[in-house]
Amino acid sequence: MATPALWGHRPGDTWLHRASPRVKLLALVAFAVIVVATPREWFVAFGVYGVFVIGMLASVRIPPRTVLRRMVIEVPFVVFAVLMPFIATGPRTEVLGLSLSIAGLWGAWGLLVKATLAVLASIVLVTTTEPRRIVLALESLRLPRQLTSIMAFMLRYLDVIVGESARMRTARESRGFVARGPRSWRVIATGMGSLFARSHARGERVHLAMLARGYSEPGRL
Repeated sequence: MATPALWGHRPGDTWLHRASPRVKLLALVAFAVIVVATPREWFVAFGVYGVFVIGMLASVRIPPRTVLRRMVIEVPFVVFAVLMPFIATGPRTEVLGLSLSIAGLWGAWGLLVKATLAVLASIVLVTTTEPRRIVLALESLRLPRQLTSIMAFMLRYLDVIVGESARMRTARESRGFVARGPRSWRVIATGMGSLFARSHARGERVHLAMLARGYSEPGRL
């Protein structure tokens, strides 16, 4: 399966690590639905949600730096939230000399707090659960077999891509390459194109080998 560093799983023996993956998946979905359904004016409720999630993170001993690094996925939401007060219409107010939309400020607050809570809850899940067990839990919850098969192959193939990328990086460094400034962009872009071509070719070979051994895609005759 995918490497722990890439997936984010941290082995441990806490009660969350030992909990059933199905229970954790259902709890994550329920938590996300509750957070999204909560009116953005209920500040106390969001405070309670935040304390709960932070308590979960502390119980599995995830360093704050690791949490912040994994929250990079939220950057697009942050950028959009920052723009909302400037581009939204309706009544406006002055904040530090800037004319901001009141509706945009409320929308930015709601988007940021709900997205942040959902991301933090997801970090708890991926940190305490191996990817293989998540896929098996989704299968047991009757998720379509086509989707779970795609997820399983994707996770397994990540190892192949990471290994190929590491070998290419080692080859570049053995030839004296050092990524410094815009001059190195061409070499890096060429390497990314080569990595894509190699990954696609290897995927084709793996698929043909599976078909030769009698594999049939779920849902197809």
